[in-house]
Amino acid sequence: MFVLGITGGIGSGKTAVTDIFSEFNIDVIDADIASRKAVEKGSSCLKEIEDHFGSEMILEDGSLDRQKLREVIFDKEEEKDWLEKLLHPQILKIINSELAESKTIYTILVSPLLFETGQNKLCSRTLLVDVEEQLQISRASKRDNVSEEQIKNIIEAQMSRSDKLGLANDIVTNNGSLEDLKKEIISLHNNYLKLSNKK
Repeated sequence: MFVLGITGGIGSGKTAVTDIFSEFNIDVIDADIASRKAVEKGSSCLKEIEDHFGSEMILEDGSLDRQKLREVIFDKEEEKDWLEKLLHPQILKIINSELAESKTIYTILVSPLLFETGQNKLCSRTLLVDVEEQLQISRASKRDNVSEEQIKNIIEAQMSRSDKLGLANDIVTNNGSLEDLKKEIISLHNNYLKLSNKK
């Protein structure tokens, strides 16, 4: 099976890219969705989070208070490590199960932490959605309705742009229009079709 891993920083345009691939009937598996499934109501991971951090992490409807959890682990490295050790194996299990169910000629795994979590090991090739930092900051700030300062902090906490550029097999630049992006994706898609036929 040919798996294309797609990654990029906040506001880089990963969703715009995967939406274009979806138009070619390519299955897209989203690591963010898998991470939400890992902590669904009634899940063992959610129970462990409650036992570890306390019942204030659970909303009235029984689901995880993501905002509160983010605040707790933001500057506590050891708590962040604990959470990652708990969740990453479960997220990986969900991703593997969804990859196994995919029936398209190749499959996309989109993940903001593709390299950081080692999810790139599941991929035949990796594609980085790259964007100039200032554009990334203004796009993400507008989209999420938060300050540019907050977006800068998120970018600083992620793997650096230069490290990602060094690790990715392919790079798509998303500094221009949607039409420009689409042209680049069509060319990449045709290449992935060829590569997946060789698998």
